[in-house]
Amino acid sequence: MKSNAVTSVELELDWTAQTILPVEFKGRELQLEARAYQGADPNFQALVLVHRDKDAGNKKPVVRVHSGCVTGDIFHSLRCDCYPQLQSALSVITTSPVGILIYLPYQEGRGIGLVNKIRAYALQDQGYDTVDANVAIGAPIEARDYDLAAHILFDLGYPEIKLLTNNPAKVEALREEGVEVIEQLPLIVTPSPYNKRYLATKKERMAHKL
Repeated sequence: MKSNAVTSVELELDWTAQTILPVEFKGRELQLEARAYQGADPNFQALVLVHRDKDAGNKKPVVRVHSGCVTGDIFHSLRCDCYPQLQSALSVITTSPVGILIYLPYQEGRGIGLVNKIRAYALQDQGYDTVDANVAIGAPIEARDYDLAAHILFDLGYPEIKLLTNNPAKVEALREEGVEVIEQLPLIVTPSPYNKRYLATKKERMAHKL
């Protein structure tokens, strides 16, 4: 674990707000703890939803660190697997003794932003895969980092987690930030004709466990 992890949280994390957020999820009304965080850069903000059973005790949390996706999460685009992954993650989080969703809106398009993501989509329409499309527009293949997510977990008092992800790079990135990922839990979704190649590229070129 990084020796300066707690110090980094204290110096770089600005916890801005907290409330109880009533939500409807799959026919159930849930009361979730909602926190808004801001990093050292004010453009880096996160929404955190926490579900905790009263008798959760010292159970390790199930955590989803989810990159924002306007096209998928809001408009249910079939070109990616973001929406079904988010829904599956919420199902696990809200039925676990302790479950946490860390939602990072600024990581749109694996961190390249909405405009660049749509530019890359246009190249995918011409036959590029997601990796080559990013390279063609001069964008990184992967531009995300997880320092803010790690700081949030330390602030919440959860340095050890079970992580909902198919992405081994996300596991390693959090470990590098000092978070102990004790278990990687998959989020496998059924491919559609629109995202079959997208998922294949994740598996074959980005080592996602699909």
